[in-house]
Amino acid sequence: MAHLSTHILDTSRGRPAEGVAITLERRGDAGWTKLGEGITDHDGRAGNLLPAGETLIAGDYRLTFAVAAYFESLKVGVFYPEVIVQVRLDGSVDRHHLPLLLNPYGYSTYRGS
Repeated sequence: MAHLSTHILDTSRGRPAEGVAITLERRGDAGWTKLGEGITDHDGRAGNLLPAGETLIAGDYRLTFAVAAYFESLKVGVFYPEVIVQVRLDGSVDRHHLPLLLNPYGYSTYRGS
């Protein structure tokens, strides 16, 4: 079963980033197509972003993290209102985890397990 999840840690607070909206898209011949969406929970996690019936196939995907509302709720200035992470999956594994380390003036991401 295909699985794509993420986790956001606010490194400026040393805490998970709760309530961040995330959109998952896949690139096709006609451009980007929305596949799913989610919102991070109290632990900063969003489980499988693929809806039932969708599969991870080889190709380009992007996650858009709408972080402006999160920082605004903390009364922190927003420099990056969205963080867009684009990845190329080769189809060799069915499970992907893409964490995001976030702060008001920067971010980092990596391929998790």
